[in-house]
Amino acid sequence: MKAAVFIEPGKVEIKEVPKPQIDGDNQAIIRIVRASVCGSDLWWYRGISERQTDTFIGHEAIGVVEETSADVDNIQVGDFVVVPFTHGCGHCVACLNGFEGDCLNQKPGNNGGYQAEYMKYEPANSGLVKIPGKPEDYTDAQLASFQTLSDVMATGYHAAQNAEVKPGSTVAVIGDGAVGLCGVIGAKLLGASKIILLSHHEDRAELGKAFGATDIVDTRGDKAIQDVLKLTKENAGADAILECVGATSAIEQAGQIARPGAVIGRVGVPQSEPKSNQLFWKNVGLRGGIASVTKPDKEVLLQAVLDGEINPGQVFTKSFDLDHIEDAYEAMSNRQVIKALLVVSDK
Repeated sequence: MKAAVFIEPGKVEIKEVPKPQIDGDNQAIIRIVRASVCGSDLWWYRGISERQTDTFIGHEAIGVVEETSADVDNIQVGDFVVVPFTHGCGHCVACLNGFEGDCLNQKPGNNGGYQAEYMKYEPANSGLVKIPGKPEDYTDAQLASFQTLSDVMATGYHAAQNAEVKPGSTVAVIGDGAVGLCGVIGAKLLGASKIILLSHHEDRAELGKAFGATDIVDTRGDKAIQDVLKLTKENAGADAILECVGATSAIEQAGQIARPGAVIGRVGVPQSEPKSNQLFWKNVGLRGGIASVTKPDKEVLLQAVLDGEINPGQVFTKSFDLDHIEDAYEAMSNRQVIKALLVVSDK
């Protein structure tokens, strides 16, 4: 089968490798229909973080179950599923409290190999999310939206939940990549009445407005802070801030546009830690981390896509096949696309 592998910074390739096999309990073999490139994939692609040569890559997919281990009873062969980047057991303290991204029973080495024709996923019983019907029942646009449920839409929603967005909230979203744009959707789903997106790219700002952003702030630095504050009650700041970048500067900016007592929902993976004094003096909370996928997909997000209430698949602004995996990574790295979709197989 074909699978994408990491060669060195700036270079990924498709190689012919053996198809994965069931070799333990609670496993499923998935025929991948769609995959995608994530912003976090760019860390090792750009050489910011280290990765071992010849390792399988990718952590977002949807597909069809081809085989399961004998103990799997929640998923059947032929099921169409979201394959989350998380691997929640469903019964540990973290999973029971809605944080399966922090599952205490995850096995090392599971998070890779989604950019391939086939992959093995575990734990199949608790992690996979069934989509009604078959891939051929849906349009390409719907498939793209299902694909976001494997990571980016769930991550944006996680940011909004962690920021404690409530009906009527004023929310500021820092980051106009796919996660930030899905954070706009998440804030709207949770009832925010004003959603301020900080964006410096016209195409992303327009998509943000389509997703529910009520205001766009396209300035930078101190001017951006003042422009956000002017859009809030008594110029005091936003009730909730979604930090979807991962930079120290973004968290520090979030503290400057937060009202006293606000909460920052943090899902951008940090490269360094911010100073906390600013947050202390305003009683601002900072929480967040690895998103949950299975729980919000099953409880909220899948049905919202099925009902046409949300269309997060619009974050994919160009599609590629596996043979052009390098083009997909280059397009992401060079900001030529918001997010790159990989069409792995026909419906």
